[in-house]
Amino acid sequence: MLTLADIGFDAPTALLARYGLTLVRTPDGATIPGSYWGDSEAGIIGTTVYARADTPVHSLLHEAGHLIVLPPEKRAQVHTDATDSVPEEDAVCVLQGLLGDALPGVGRERVWADMDTWGYTFRLGSARAYVEQDADDAWRWLEDHGLIDNQRRLC
Repeated sequence: MLTLADIGFDAPTALLARYGLTLVRTPDGATIPGSYWGDSEAGIIGTTVYARADTPVHSLLHEAGHLIVLPPEKRAQVHTDATDSVPEEDAVCVLQGLLGDALPGVGRERVWADMDTWGYTFRLGSARAYVEQDADDAWRWLEDHGLIDNQRRLC
């Protein structure tokens, strides 16, 4: 599993800043504020994403994705659990791979593989199969919300 220790904090910090988000490094071994899953999983509170060096990159991208898809006025209300919306959750699963492409040395393939290793479950058996064959609604959701263009690239 690729972690922030493997890629550093600089590129993810810059990526999140593009969306008006702040990445805060939590000290090694400390509890991550706003973490839904606990352990090394990323946390979210307002416009801040919290992570440690041992936080999986896919976790950081997923939690950041939840904030990215929200309008700015709704972000301030988020603490730990971003949504109960299935369409939004599906869109975030697609978005995290696209965000992986924006990080040097990461890419969507690695994000998808780590999602599978972590335990995400999809009808077609893998994150890649979901995104490539079963995520039309999620792609449309991202485009309708101005997050991707008609070529399925990040805006």
